[in-house]
Amino acid sequence: MASMAEVRSAGRPRTAVPTRFEVTSEFRARHRALPFTARLANNGMCMAGTFSQNGAAGLPHAIERYFEVALYLMVLTGFATLAQTGQLDPLTVLLVIGALAVRGYLLIRRQIFVLSEQRTKHLTLAFAIWYLADFLYISRTFIGPTVHLVLALMVVRLFSARRDRDFVFLSILSFLLVLAASVLTVDSTFLVAFSAFMLAAVATFILLEMRRSAAAATVRAREFVENTSDQRLGWHLAGASPVLAFFILAGAAAIFFVMPRVSAGYFSAYAPSGEFSAGFSDRVQLGRIGEIQQSGSVVMHVQIEGDQRGAHDLKWRGVSLSLFDGRNWSSPQRQVVVPRLGDGRFVLPSFRYGQRARESILGRSRPLHYRVLLEPLGTNLFFLAPRAEALQGDYQMVTTDEGGAVYDLDRGRAPGLYEADSDVARPTPQELRSAGENLPPEYWLIYLQLPEVDRRIPELARQITAHAGNNYDKATAVERYLTTNYGYTLEMGRFVPKDPLAYFLFERKQGHCEYFASSMAVMLRTLKIPARVVNGFRTGEFNDVTAQYVVRARNAHSWVEAYFPGYGWVDFDPTPASALETRRGWSRVMLYLDAMSSFWREWVINYDVNHQMVLGEEAGRTSRGYLAKLRDRAHKRYAALLRAARNTRNRLIRAPGAWSLGGILAILVLLFGINARRMARSWQARRTAAHPERSPQQAASIWYARMTRAVARRGWRKSTAQTPAEFVTTIADVELRQRVGKFTRHYENARFGESAEDARKLPELYEEMNTRR
Repeated sequence: MASMAEVRSAGRPRTAVPTRFEVTSEFRARHRALPFTARLANNGMCMAGTFSQNGAAGLPHAIERYFEVALYLMVLTGFATLAQTGQLDPLTVLLVIGALAVRGYLLIRRQIFVLSEQRTKHLTLAFAIWYLADFLYISRTFIGPTVHLVLALMVVRLFSARRDRDFVFLSILSFLLVLAASVLTVDSTFLVAFSAFMLAAVATFILLEMRRSAAAATVRAREFVENTSDQRLGWHLAGASPVLAFFILAGAAAIFFVMPRVSAGYFSAYAPSGEFSAGFSDRVQLGRIGEIQQSGSVVMHVQIEGDQRGAHDLKWRGVSLSLFDGRNWSSPQRQVVVPRLGDGRFVLPSFRYGQRARESILGRSRPLHYRVLLEPLGTNLFFLAPRAEALQGDYQMVTTDEGGAVYDLDRGRAPGLYEADSDVARPTPQELRSAGENLPPEYWLIYLQLPEVDRRIPELARQITAHAGNNYDKATAVERYLTTNYGYTLEMGRFVPKDPLAYFLFERKQGHCEYFASSMAVMLRTLKIPARVVNGFRTGEFNDVTAQYVVRARNAHSWVEAYFPGYGWVDFDPTPASALETRRGWSRVMLYLDAMSSFWREWVINYDVNHQMVLGEEAGRTSRGYLAKLRDRAHKRYAALLRAARNTRNRLIRAPGAWSLGGILAILVLLFGINARRMARSWQARRTAAHPERSPQQAASIWYARMTRAVARRGWRKSTAQTPAEFVTTIADVELRQRVGKFTRHYENARFGESAEDARKLPELYEEMNTRR
């Protein structure tokens, strides 16, 4: 008795399954002609039966192979999008990369490894328990444990997918990785990674739908040419996927810019505050800036109104530090709320300038309006040019202290994009030399405070300023002494001395900007000159593509501000000039990449209702200008046509005969041009009909058409659905039917057999049919 398998296979041809894979020269030629994804599939990046379900065994192999490759690439690009943020811990990255590498190896080797459903359930339950422990007791954050859970589930599902719902679930997990990456990073590289993910996702869902349709089909092709199908599917997929991905991204971009902005983002609360602190805080240790300056990370972009050539060399103040304990500088000053005007501007107080300074500076004011795009730095400080007067941005509360630092107290929105106004005019040396020495009482306590310092430091300060007669000359003397007698270095040695300043001034005589600023501030205080250390940034490279200054972490800098009664605080920079040189000579590629990154940060990451209003106003202004140009062009064209019509009328009045003859000739030429192609075809048909033996097929068609028209005039019209032989049988007139039948036989020999002899007889038979009755 036949087995059930034999019964099932009865009545259908059995396909021979090769025992091994044979590589032939024909296969190599077709393999090289395939696109990249097709070559991956033909190299074996599929697992027969790994991603299969009931009813899918009869699917075309091309669809199955490409689907497995596309699904793997979608998972891979989703994880790469998350990994490039730099927010994942190294252990997690290594474990997931290892799992993806194993899956890729199995695909290449065409080996099957599928976790059982029981093991899948146990692993999923274990990861869920670990997630709760991580969320409640270990990290106590939401985004980190959630990302770890999604990665764990993705790895488990990658090795256990069997059904279509498993593939959809794996796709959802990949998208969640991309969503997490959008929260964890603001870098423009996300756009590149997301585009790659979209391309893989489009290909995956196209193939998933093809897979479902093929599995549900009730009628299948009897023959299936595998290599030809692979090639055609590969080329079609390679052409359709990028086009669909492009239109999806373009449509999403249009929706993104048009959709009303009502908040700062649903997931902004989970975004990291920043990766590093760029050398400024309310408490700074000596040596910290030297480490941070070696980083080339972009800190901010600054665009100064009217500056198209990079003509400014400014310092961007972050915080001033007034309290020194011999090793650390800090800022214990209290903060006050800055009032906000009706137009949204915050007016910064001017108590740090002095009345005489205001009067002096107003006489030669140098107002500066600038726009700052600040990267996430983990600080709530605004970086402003000297003597900032106003600040504008989408912030709820802004405070400032007596040291001139401006803080953002809006916990839901860190400083990112803002505009400010400063007056960078500086009192002249003559004015500063005439400044008195009467200090406010609180300045004696705050800006002349000193810990116990090495006795050699005051002695050195007195020696340097022995020939100076006023505080300004003393400050410039100390500044000049430090810049000319000490060297700049980022290498601070392997041990921390007991007294860092004494070690710097009298032994090592090398250091970075914080040592220079600290030394000058301390020496000025020993001379009874109020001084403080300021941390911020120097102006970096200028990008002429965007007309923006690009400030990097290596531009972090410390300098000194000294107080002059009546004129306020004046900055001094004791760091050697060689250490302050800015790297120039950017390549054009780097300039354009920076421009793209700047656009991404401002018009995507920081896109809000204000940007939308600006974009709407600009779009309205541009459209109105375009419509005005079209209207002016239409008016000019109408006026030109009107002038031409009037000139033509005047010429007709002056010479009606000549214009009438010209008009007739123009009409004839126009008619000839319109009918030239038809006349040429008619002439060619007449020529072919006159010599049918030269072109039997064309001549047979022409004479047969004439014959059917002639017979139609006698009452027997040929239908388009009838063959020539069927038409003959419909003619009731016996004599005419015989003639038409004879004509048809010669027509078919000439038309389909290319018989010149039969074609030559067609004109005679046609005339015979028309003359005899």
